[in-house]
Order: sequence, then C-alpha cells, then structure tokens
Amino acid sequence: MTALKYLSGYSATVTDQVQRLIDNGKLADVLLKKYPVSHDIKTDKALYIYTVDMKNRFLKQSNPLSKVVFDDKIDVIHQALGLHTFVSRVQGNNLKAKNEIRIGSIFKTASPEFLKMIVVHELAHLREKQHNKAFYKLCEYMEPEYHQLEFDLRLYLTHLHLVGKLY
Repeated sequence: MTALKYLSGYSATVTDQVQRLIDNGKLADVLLKKYPVSHDIKTDKALYIYTVDMKNRFLKQSNPLSKVVFDDKIDVIHQALGLHTFVSRVQGNNLKAKNEIRIGSIFKTASPEFLKMIVVHELAHLREKQHNKAFYKLCEYMEPEYHQLEFDLRLYLTHLHLVGKLY
C-alpha cells in the first residue's frame, strides 16, 4: 500500500478508493479523462496578467498585486502549492506595502483548472489570511468547484509523486 500523504485529511473510504485506482494503474486515466490538457500560461508575464484579470473580476477592492511569478523554490513536498506574501518596507517617512503571489513552477504544465484553483486560493489570501470558513467561502465565490478541484489536485500530486509527469 502506498502512503497517500496528499490525502492525509480524507476518510479511509476515500483513501481506499484512491489506493484501488493506484493499484489498478487507473489514476492517470481518471485524471486525463477529467483534465485532458495542460494550460498555455508558461511565462511569469502571462501568469501575472491571468491573475490580475481574475483579481479585477472578483476582488476589485483588494490591494494591487506587485508581482506574480512561477517559483522553482516552492516545495510541493511540504504542502506549499503557492505563496502569498505581504511585504512592507519603510521608504523615507512612508510605508510601502506590496502583495506578491508565487506559484510552484511544477504547475507550469498542469491543467487550466488546477492553475485556476491555485490562483483563486492565493487571491483569497488578499482578504482572508487564515484558512477559515470565510476564506473557503471566498474561494467558492471565485471558483464554485473549488473543493472538487482541490481534491483532484491532490490526486494529481499523488500521481506525480508516484509516477512523474501526467502531461
């Protein structure tokens, strides 16, 4: 039996079903049937435009983003898919604040739905710093299928951990 570290919070019923998919070599088939293509956002500039467009659509009143990039240093193994940072610097008598979003570069080849889920998650941190009820409600506002996509993304990460590339 394989350790399903990306599904550790799920019930035994769910993890048993996933384990059966893995044992029968069907996990990749399930993922490819549901998410057959990779997105076409490959550069930091394209990611920035994509993220700012989504922010402007759903979070118009939130502070602007100064940077959005794919980051090679984000470690998926330690449960980080993306990072939202808030940087404050003193410049003279003024306090300058910047919001930055970094997405793990492993997601340069993920499906468009997975990229959207990660961006939605990081954008929600502009308003809600903690993973609380209001945070997940905001995620669902921006992406109604958020929880299903998060689960499927965990399946994708499980597949990458066990086999490697899907796309």
